[in-house]
Amino acid sequence: MMIHPNFDPVLVHLGPLAIRWYALSYIVGFCLFIWLGRRRIRSGQTVFTNELLDDFITWGVFGVILGGRLGYVLFYQPAFYLSHPLEILKVWQGGMSFHGGFVGVLVAMLLFARRHHLRFWGVADFVAPLVPLGLACGRIGNFINGELWGRVTNVDAFWAMGFPHAREEDMALVMQDPQKWLPVWEKFQMLPRHPSQLYEFLLEGIVLFVIMWLFVKKPRPVGQTSMLFLLGYGVFRFIVEFAREPDDFLGLLAMHMSMGQWLSLPMIVIGAFGFVYAGKRAK
Repeated sequence: MMIHPNFDPVLVHLGPLAIRWYALSYIVGFCLFIWLGRRRIRSGQTVFTNELLDDFITWGVFGVILGGRLGYVLFYQPAFYLSHPLEILKVWQGGMSFHGGFVGVLVAMLLFARRHHLRFWGVADFVAPLVPLGLACGRIGNFINGELWGRVTNVDAFWAMGFPHAREEDMALVMQDPQKWLPVWEKFQMLPRHPSQLYEFLLEGIVLFVIMWLFVKKPRPVGQTSMLFLLGYGVFRFIVEFAREPDDFLGLLAMHMSMGQWLSLPMIVIGAFGFVYAGKRAK
């Protein structure tokens, strides 16, 4: 069984200030967004210009951060944050939701399109292929932090990894089934888990990026690129959730599905329907 390296989440200590790996992963993600965006602009298949791209970054950053934080608050722990509203501001303590960030970016794209008198779908189709590598950066940040680990798996599996930060959850499982897990615990002082952050890095980041980037090599019907992103992300996230440990304060919900899976289902349905509809409408 591999052991998570247990990285220091702080990259550089500067007295009272600190540069964290997770923050750096967001910065790298936005830089990749700009780089890929400029490449798309040079291809000439978009109404975007370099100036519009630079302006959109500001809108996108606010959409991701505000939407991601509020989405986590509303989707995952509304009762806690209702009782402790000041905790909402403590973003540095973690707690960001992709689905909330996605809604935040949708709102940002709507406002941006209105401000610059652009078609919403033109903006969305330009943005969609630029997003997956940013998601990949975020998942690497999660892995470095040792958070969002996966469910317990077979100790002999080549992918099995122990996470020191999961110690409390591991001990609880050992207490529930000592006959099965006590020998593993005595040997490693942790249980074997799926490194689900790396699964998400690969599927939602790298694989989805390749699919999207190849898809936009040719002109596509309006809206179809955006719908492919919805469908692809929804499917990959739904699959990975089978290996990802559900939030301890939520567990599995109806039909033994996680919150992430329930939030991904509308993306899959809308994405599949919208992809087909955009193609038929173009014809």
